[in-house]
Parts: sequence; C-alpha cells; structure tokens
Amino acid sequence: MTRVLVVEDEPQIVRALVINLRARRYEVDAAPDGATALRLAAAHKPDVVLLDLGLPDMDGVDVIKGLRGWTRSPILVLSARQTSEEKVRSLDAGADDYVTKPFSMDELLARLRAAVRRTEEADTTDADAVVTTDAFTVDLIAKRVQRSGEDVRLTPTEWQLLEALIRHPGRLISQKQLLQEVWGPSYATQSNYLRVYMAQLRRKLEADPSHPRHLITEPGMGYRFEK
Repeated sequence: MTRVLVVEDEPQIVRALVINLRARRYEVDAAPDGATALRLAAAHKPDVVLLDLGLPDMDGVDVIKGLRGWTRSPILVLSARQTSEEKVRSLDAGADDYVTKPFSMDELLARLRAAVRRTEEADTTDADAVVTTDAFTVDLIAKRVQRSGEDVRLTPTEWQLLEALIRHPGRLISQKQLLQEVWGPSYATQSNYLRVYMAQLRRKLEADPSHPRHLITEPGMGYRFEK
C-alpha cells in the first residue's frame, strides 16, 4: 500500500486530504510543521510527500532539502505562492511537482498517481531503459535515438539535454537544474542555451516542432518530457 506524508498546518486542508487519500486506500501520515515532517519521514519512509511551503517552524524548501539528503520519494508542493521564482526555488531544491492553492482534489490525486507511477517506472533495470513515444525511440544504454526506424544524429550536448529529460518522464525540471547538469554551474543563468538546443531537438524529433507533444516548455520554470 502506498504511504503518503501530508505536511500542512491548515487543519481543514489536512482533513480533506486525509479523508480523500484514505478513501482511495492510501496510508496517510500528517505533520503540522517541518520538524515533525522530517521525523515522520525518517520513521515511516513515505512513498510520496505532499508539502505546503508556508510552515510555522521553517520554510518548506528547507524541508525539501532535508528529505533530499536521503530519499528520492516524489515531493509534490502545495502552495499559495504563485510566482515563478517560488516554483523554481522548490524545483531546484528537489521537488517533483508544484500545485497552486486552491487546487482541485481530482487534479492533485492525478498528479500524485503520476508521481508514484514515475517512481515505479524508474525502478526498472537499465536493461529496460528504452523509451518509446509515437514519434521517436531513445535507447539510454546504447545512447541511440531513432525516428521512423532511422537513426537520428544528435550532438553530445543535444544528447545530454535529451537524456536529462528522458530519465525523469513527466517531471518538471527547472532551467537552472538543466543548465547546471548539461553545461555546468557557471552557465546556471544562460537560459538562451536551453531555448536554442530545445529548438534543435524538437526539429529532429517532434512530428510538429512548433506544437511539441513530448518536449514541453513550462514558461518561466523549465521543461518536461512527456511520453
């Protein structure tokens, strides 16, 4: 059974989440503050965390950093903070998704299911690391890309960027994280690099580069690979 840790200090939201999650057969722990959340997470090893940023004892981003020190379980941020800066800060700290309050319970549950599913898929062995879409196929072991049965030649930088996205399907990855991973820390603010190389990848891989289905831009935040 999937265990969910709810980190939220508003009793009404906690109650709604607990009722809806338990009705769908999730095991649920609830923490009203960051310190309790870190203690419960260490004790019960949740499969996914729903985290409010505005906690009474510490910033939610610090909770993300604390969790990321030892677990890769998905973290879904629930917050009334709507600025791109707050979203990027959470993603850079290690959050997997960001849901703005007020939110639809159905949408939140769908995102939670997707996060759990991505984690289960990521647990497959490298021997199964072949990702197939309706437009192209990527073999992460052989470092080979095919479209319509033909090999697609990518530059080393294009491959690094594609691999960074492919390895986290459905996950929103911030511009800063991609830039640091592909080009290095000194390029963390050079978002123009991403625009250029993403455009090149779309031309090579997408059926309609101007309306991409798989290499998705989240304006002001980052990029996402969708199967």
